[in-house]
Amino acid sequence: MKKLLVLLFMVSFFNGFSQSNEEADVKAINKVLKKQRIAWSNNDIEGYMEGYWKSDSLKFYGTNGVTYGWENTLDRYLKAYPTKQHTGKLSFRINDVSKISEGAYFVLGEYHIKRDVGNADGIFMLVFKKINGEWKIIADTST
Repeated sequence: MKKLLVLLFMVSFFNGFSQSNEEADVKAINKVLKKQRIAWSNNDIEGYMEGYWKSDSLKFYGTNGVTYGWENTLDRYLKAYPTKQHTGKLSFRINDVSKISEGAYFVLGEYHIKRDVGNADGIFMLVFKKINGEWKIIADTST
């Protein structure tokens, strides 16, 4: 009986530990998204891009197809949003954050951009991966 109680205690302890790790991961991912929102709303596309993995393996999938690599994604954003009137004020609605595996999550959400040249709204799915101790977007699908 004593062994069973010890086993049950260990299972609940590690389950609680796992949940607190996941809560910390989600909090850290939301922090990245908040920094991106602030940078975007300040017309700081390069600052916004700090949330992305600076790699040729980064993938962005939008209405114009797949863009490969951090530099190409930055160029795409700079071309599509050339001025403060185009970047406007960004807000997110996060609908789901789910763990894929250890060190990887996907985020489902909506974005809303209020701007002088006309508002823009859409949905996204981001894949975050913990790389060198930092959460980075490794894949982005936005419409």
